[in-house]
Amino acid sequence: MVRCGAHVKTAGGPLTCFERAMDMGAEAMQIFLTPPQQWRSSRVEPEVAAEFRSRLKDSPVRPVFVHGVYLINLATSDSTMLLRSTSNLKSAMRTCGEMDIQGVIFHLGSHKGMGLDAVFEQICHAVTEVLKETPEQVQLILENSAGSGGNIGGQWADLGRIIREVGSDRVRVCLDTQHAYAEGYDLATAEGLERAMEEFQREVGWDRLVAVHANDSKVELGKERDRHENIGEGFIGREGFARIMAHPAFRGLPFLLEVPGFDNEGPDKRNVDILKEIRAQTGADP
Repeated sequence: MVRCGAHVKTAGGPLTCFERAMDMGAEAMQIFLTPPQQWRSSRVEPEVAAEFRSRLKDSPVRPVFVHGVYLINLATSDSTMLLRSTSNLKSAMRTCGEMDIQGVIFHLGSHKGMGLDAVFEQICHAVTEVLKETPEQVQLILENSAGSGGNIGGQWADLGRIIREVGSDRVRVCLDTQHAYAEGYDLATAEGLERAMEEFQREVGWDRLVAVHANDSKVELGKERDRHENIGEGFIGREGFARIMAHPAFRGLPFLLEVPGFDNEGPDKRNVDILKEIRAQTGADP
């Protein structure tokens, strides 16, 4: 079945996420290990990691993912920025290994107008380096972008090209519905969804999908702007999400909300409940 989850706050430490997830009815979750706008080590104390593993083992909320910090840019021309980006990813991946977290979802970054070809080898080398120096069970998960500002990964072909060059089964993909819609993939209609996911299968492969960032869109199709909306309140709409959740490409995947929330405090129980209502309509309930 599709699992209805959310990004969950960790104020007070990562152990606090379990109660928050249960309070909103989340069945899977994504967390930050550090503030997303800061370069900080993701390291946690051994006792915290051990307690997290213990709680996760007994928790119905699974799988769990970490979202990498927003500053990461593997396409940068700044050597210091590249070093910080790879070091931060390594730190997050190692901590995931200690905490039994499935993997790190992250944005590849922007080529700042240089084009993918100019930075392709650098990106692949950086991804390979991160994989070599981190636990083998932890996945490095590429997130598609909305395409603006030279951000890499808006097109499925770009993600597939990187994955094939790196050649590791640990490199997976998280599909953000809003980013895809803003890039021009019409996930809101039956024909558009089929076309988009046929292309994804051809360029990347459905087997590479491990998670969905379930976000409605404040902007119209193809506007290339990263603007999330609550489920059913945007241009994808409830009917669009019903089609997405029923599509075989997404069978069994966690749908992780990154929406503004109806009180503008982030993902909330109301959005999780809406996702569950849509799931029930598709007949995909457990």
